[in-house]
Amino acid sequence: QVQPVESGGDLVQPGGSLRLSCLVSGSNFRRYTVTWYRQPPGKGRAERELVAELTSRGDTYYPNSVRGRFTISRDNAKNMAYLQMNNLKPDDTALYLCAARWQGIDYWGQGTQVTVSS
Repeated sequence: QVQPVESGGDLVQPGGSLRLSCLVSGSNFRRYTVTWYRQPPGKGRAERELVAELTSRGDTYYPNSVRGRFTISRDNAKNMAYLQMNNLKPDDTALYLCAARWQGIDYWGQGTQVTVSS
């Protein structure tokens, strides 16, 4: 059973930082690709935006909107993935979701809310 559980969302001021965590159950975590997505307020699942991806080989991908501000990492010994977010902007406000990909299937968590506001 592969089940991600996110935590760490909070209300933060513009320019602030936050680190999200994702605990993924399953015995093959080191072989999963882990991806962080976000779903802005008022938008549906089809409008989720990929914000960071980390493969089992260590390859990363970030879209231009977050590159240089967000960093994805993982600790295979703890079955944990992280998203470090710096210099947060109001446009970063969203529900942040973690997905683990294994054998062609994406397993999703329920998400953690990040609100950037003064």
